[in-house]
Amino acid sequence: MKITKASLALTAALALSLTACAANEGTKTTASTGGLSGTLAGKGSSAMSAAQKQWITDFQTKNTGVTVNYSPDGSGAGRDGFTSGAVAFGASDRPFNDSEMGVGKFAKCAADSNALNLPVYISPIAVVFNVTGVDKLNLDAATTAGIFSGAIKTWNDPKIVALNPGVTLPAANITAVHRSDDSGTTDNFTDWLNANAATVWTNAHSGTWPAAYAGEAAKGTAGVVDTVTKGQNTIGYVDDSAAAKLGKASIKVGDAFVQPTAEGAAKMVDASAQVAGRAANDLAFKLSRTTAGTYPLALVSYALVCQQYKAASDATLVKAYIGYIASADGQASAAKSALAAPLSSALQAKVKTAVDSIK
Repeated sequence: MKITKASLALTAALALSLTACAANEGTKTTASTGGLSGTLAGKGSSAMSAAQKQWITDFQTKNTGVTVNYSPDGSGAGRDGFTSGAVAFGASDRPFNDSEMGVGKFAKCAADSNALNLPVYISPIAVVFNVTGVDKLNLDAATTAGIFSGAIKTWNDPKIVALNPGVTLPAANITAVHRSDDSGTTDNFTDWLNANAATVWTNAHSGTWPAAYAGEAAKGTAGVVDTVTKGQNTIGYVDDSAAAKLGKASIKVGDAFVQPTAEGAAKMVDASAQVAGRAANDLAFKLSRTTAGTYPLALVSYALVCQQYKAASDATLVKAYIGYIASADGQASAAKSALAAPLSSALQAKVKTAVDSIK
C-alpha cells in the first residue's frame, strides 16, 4: 500500500516539546504503559524530527503523566548530550563507534555500565534538487560525488547529461548544499559516496563536511530543505520524510535508477551485518551500500541508552518510551508520519530484548 507523505514543518532551532495536556489530540495506539509520570529528555537526529513528534504524541496520549522533550539538534549533539548526561537518551543516525564506547564514559549510566545502540528508525535519504526546467533527474554515485566535491560545476556538464537523455539541463552553476552541523545524515551520505565512488570521493565517511569541499552549508535537515527550496539550481541531501515538494533524484543501483523508498531502505538493512565485538544487546550495524535490489542511500537511526542508569526513574521512562517507538505500533506510526521503513520482526524482537534488559 502506498504511504501518503505527511505535511512537515521542521524548524532548525525549535525543540520538539509536547506536553501531556496536548497529547490527547494524538494518534491512538494499542500500546500502553499507563501509570508513569515524570519528564524524559532526549536530543539528536533532525532526520527523526517528524517521527519523534508523532511518537511523543502517541506516547503521551497513553501516558498523560509523562512529558517527553526532544530537541532535533543533529546526531552529533545527540551523542554529545547523552555522553555528558544532558539528556537521558540520545538519537543518532550512526551508532557510537568503538572509540566512543566504554564503561564509565556516560554520565547518566552506572559506573560499570556501557551504552547500547538500538536501531529504531530506518529511512531513505533523498538527493533533492531545485533546477530550472528540470522535473526528473538521474544520478549515479560517481556523478553525485563530483557534484558535491565541486569537480562538476554546471548542470549541463557532460557527465550529468549522459545520465539524463532527453532532459534539457541548464547551463547554470550548481549550488550544492550540505549540513553545517555534525550530522548523521552527512555520515550516511558520505559513506554511500565512499563505498560506490571512492576514486571521486576520496575522503572517509564523516558526520562533518570535508573542509576541502566547499558548497553552501545549512544547519539541520530543515536548513538544507529551506536553502535548496529558496535557492536556484540547487541540490542537497535530506531524510526522505523532509523532502516535501522538492524534486528527488533517482539513484543508480546496479543497472537501474531508483527512487528512495522505505522498502528499498529496509532491504539495505537486511543485507547488512552487525558491528563485530559488541555486547549481545548492542545492535549497531555496518551498513551495506552496494547490494543490488536495495536503496543503499539510507540511514539507520539509533536510540542511545544506558545498559544501567544511575537513576531508576530514568531507566523506567527510557524503557517505556524506547520500548514504544520500537514496537509494532510505534514503527507503524513512523511509517505513516515519516515514510520510515518498519523494523523487521526479527530486528524488532532483538530491540525488545535489549530494551527489556535496561536497568
